Amino acid sequence: MSTQTSAAVISSSVAAARVEPYPDSKKPIGSIRFQPLPLSLSYCSKSGKVSSRICAMSKPNDAETLSSVDTSLSPRVKSLKPSKTMVITDLAATLVQSGVPVVRLAAGEPDFDTPKIVAEAGINAIRDGFTRYSLNAGITELREAICRKLKEENGLSYAPDQILVSNGAKQSILQAVLAVCSPGDEVIIPAPYWVSYTEQARLADATPVIIPTKISDNFLLDPKVLESKLTEKSRLLILCSPSNPTGSVYPKSLLEEIARIIAKHPRLMVLSDEIYEHIIYAPATHTSFASLPDMYERTLTVNGFSKAFAMTGWRLGYLAGPKHIVAACSKLQGQVSSGASSISQKAGVAALGLGKAGGEIVAEMVKAYRERRDFLVKSFREMEGVKISEPQGAFYLFIDFSAYYGSEAEGFGLISDSSSLALYFLDKFQVAMVPGDAFGDDTCIRISYATSLDVLRVAVDKIRKALEPLRATVSV
Repeated sequence: MSTQTSAAVISSSVAAARVEPYPDSKKPIGSIRFQPLPLSLSYCSKSGKVSSRICAMSKPNDAETLSSVDTSLSPRVKSLKPSKTMVITDLAATLVQSGVPVVRLAAGEPDFDTPKIVAEAGINAIRDGFTRYSLNAGITELREAICRKLKEENGLSYAPDQILVSNGAKQSILQAVLAVCSPGDEVIIPAPYWVSYTEQARLADATPVIIPTKISDNFLLDPKVLESKLTEKSRLLILCSPSNPTGSVYPKSLLEEIARIIAKHPRLMVLSDEIYEHIIYAPATHTSFASLPDMYERTLTVNGFSKAFAMTGWRLGYLAGPKHIVAACSKLQGQVSSGASSISQKAGVAALGLGKAGGEIVAEMVKAYRERRDFLVKSFREMEGVKISEPQGAFYLFIDFSAYYGSEAEGFGLISDSSSLALYFLDKFQVAMVPGDAFGDDTCIRISYATSLDVLRVAVDKIRKALEPLRATVSV
């Protein structure tokens, strides 16, 4: 960028950070801090050679200037935790825009363009004037296409009135949780988990019950541990396979064990998040939980188009399940957002027309993801003190760096947990990753490899260099 004075300021409700230039001779101590406060993110670039410094900066509380007006927030909203994934993703993007060369491995977003035939379907929808409100549940053409997909690929028979199309799978999950959970119910969530599961449970006034898993078990839920945690309040078990953030895939035999336990509890339902279904590496295979014996009526299946079809910006997901629950979710949607974008839905029809599992186009993407995974697995296995579980699907590595906790980084300070280590990587070596505590496991850090091999090679080299000075202060 130009060496002329410039500034970029982004206000955020979830992250406090300030990026300032400092002379190379004055290295900072400290780094980003995550605070659930009104915040401001700013960057200034001046002429001359500078480096970037990241520190905390809070924004004045507007409520203090309006003492006569009650502008307090609701307890429900205040109880929510900010998404560290979004915090770091937004911060990294802002740093890049401001001229700081950050390697971005935080966002779970494919680096491929939406397939041309799918994009053309959306463009044609605009040209053809298909730009008005759609049916709240989704256009019939798309719901029928989803039914065919579920039948042919997953062995599940649904009618169009058992399908609800929404503005992304995240909305589908939230509406499902709100529809089936009552205040005081328990939502069973294996950890590591996707960051929104716990917060969506809290929005329903339900209680998240976290069940830790082990890296030695490939982060898969132990059925015996699950059984020991179930009570009369247990209402919903959330499973994600392939998993975000671990890339683990549940084998059919393990899912069958889990199903037998669930069958003993009349109130217990399952939300099966299958958004990464097509991003899977042989010999691993995907099994839809609803296809297991006696699980069809108990299962709410969520899927979408963002990951496999590289359609994150199109915002399109769907729910399949028992008719009365889908109808309840549709009622919620009708009061929240109404139907998904008509343009996106036409693109969704085209995506499902690519062939089984997305056809050759998606297969080529998966081939690239696998090549990247193999490179990273080999690279991190060569690093001292680092533990990994080889992912069988999705595009994430969940890496155990806890051997380096307790180390001192010169010019930074103590590395005490996943957040401080992630901030060390970002502040000192310009690599953006997500700390594991955001996913319920503070021993690890999540890396997204939805980027090119060239970028990943740079990232690995930076991470290796970042770890070298830490070895002197800890035993690894």
